[in-house]
Amino acid sequence: MLINRLFRYEIPTVIEFGIGAIKTLPEHVKSLGGTKVLLVADPGVVAAGVAERVAHTLVSASIPHVLFSEIESDPAIESIEQGTQLAKEEGCDLVVGVGGGSSLDTAKAIGLMLKNPGHIRDYVGINKVPAPGAPVIAVPTTAGTGSEVTIWSVLSDKKKKEKVSVGSPFNCPRLALCDPELTVSLPPHVTAATGMDALTHALESYVNKATQPISEALAVQAMKMIAKSLRLAVVQGENLQARYDMLLASLIAALAFNSTRLGLAHALALPLGAHFRIPHGTVNAILLPEVMQFNLIGNLEKFAEIAAIFGENVASLSSREAAERSVTAIRRLKNDIGIVQTLADYGVREEHLDFIAEEAMLSGNVPVNPRKPSLEDLKNICRAAMKKGGN
Repeated sequence: MLINRLFRYEIPTVIEFGIGAIKTLPEHVKSLGGTKVLLVADPGVVAAGVAERVAHTLVSASIPHVLFSEIESDPAIESIEQGTQLAKEEGCDLVVGVGGGSSLDTAKAIGLMLKNPGHIRDYVGINKVPAPGAPVIAVPTTAGTGSEVTIWSVLSDKKKKEKVSVGSPFNCPRLALCDPELTVSLPPHVTAATGMDALTHALESYVNKATQPISEALAVQAMKMIAKSLRLAVVQGENLQARYDMLLASLIAALAFNSTRLGLAHALALPLGAHFRIPHGTVNAILLPEVMQFNLIGNLEKFAEIAAIFGENVASLSSREAAERSVTAIRRLKNDIGIVQTLADYGVREEHLDFIAEEAMLSGNVPVNPRKPSLEDLKNICRAAMKKGGN
C-alpha cells in the first residue's frame, strides 16, 4: 500500500561548520556584499571576550564594524528598535550576530527591519514579513537554540509582559558560521540548560503530529548525539569533541523543528519565561519529563524509541512500559547535569496556573502536540513541574 504524505522541507541558510570556522568570516562578509557590519552580541559574550575575537577577524580584513550589545537575556522589542536605528545611522549593510538565542534572534530581527517598513510588531506571527532583510551571518556560541538556522525570532514585549515570535523564511540568516571552539568557555549550568533546550527541540519535533521523514531523521540524529555528549560537555567543558557534537546536535535539532514546530513544553515555556524570567533552556528542562508523561499515549512507539536512544533496555517490555522508560531516562539526564530546580523555585504558585495555561493554549505548538490538552491538563503539567522529582 502506498503511503502518500504531503510535506515540505525548506532551509534557505548556508551552513559552514567546524573548528576554526570563525576565521572565514571576512570572506563571507565580502561575498554577501557587506561594506560595514553591525556586530550584535549580548553583554555576556562581550565580557567573555568572544565578541572581541570576532571583531578582530573583521578588523584584520579592514572591514569596518560597530558593536551593538544592548540585549537582555529575553531580547526586548525595544532592542530591535535601538539596533536598527544604530545600524541605519552608521550605514551598516550586513549584520553579524554572535552569541546564544538572544543575540541571534535580535540580529535576525534587526536584519529584517533594515529592509522592511513599519515596526517589528507588525510581523509577529508567521509569514507576515513582505521582503528579505539585510544579510545576516549567525555565529552561535551556545549549543541550544539553533537560531542560526531557524525562521524564528522570539522577543519580549515588556509593555504587555509577553513573549512574541516572528517567523518567516526571510528571517533565516544567510549563513550559519558554526565554530565549536566558541562554545568552550560556556559554564556548566549554561551548557546544561542550552543542551536541554536542544533536546526538547529534537524530541518535541520527533513525536508531534507535524513530523515528516526528513525532520524525523534529523531529530533522531540530534537525540543520539545529545545522549552521547551532553553529560561530557557539562562536566568536561574543554572536551572539544563533546562541544563539537553538542553544537552540531543543536543545529540539527533546529533543522528538524523548523518545519514541524514543537509541543507543550515550548507552549508553556513562553508564558513562564515572560512572567517569571525563567531561562528558556531551564524551563524546558523542568517541563520536558512532565510533558512527556502526559504525551506518552499519543505516540507510544516513538517514546519507546527515545528510551532506547537514551540507553534504556526495552527489548522485553510492552510498548507502554518501554515508553515510560523514556521519561525515566530524561529525568536521569536532567539530574545528572545538575538541573534540579522546579517551577516553584522560580515563584510559580497555584494561583498563577490559570493565566499560564490560558496563554500557553494560544501557542501554535499546541495543535501539533501528539495529545490534545485541556486547560486543566496544562495546569496539571505545571503542578507536576512544581514538585521536586516531578510525578
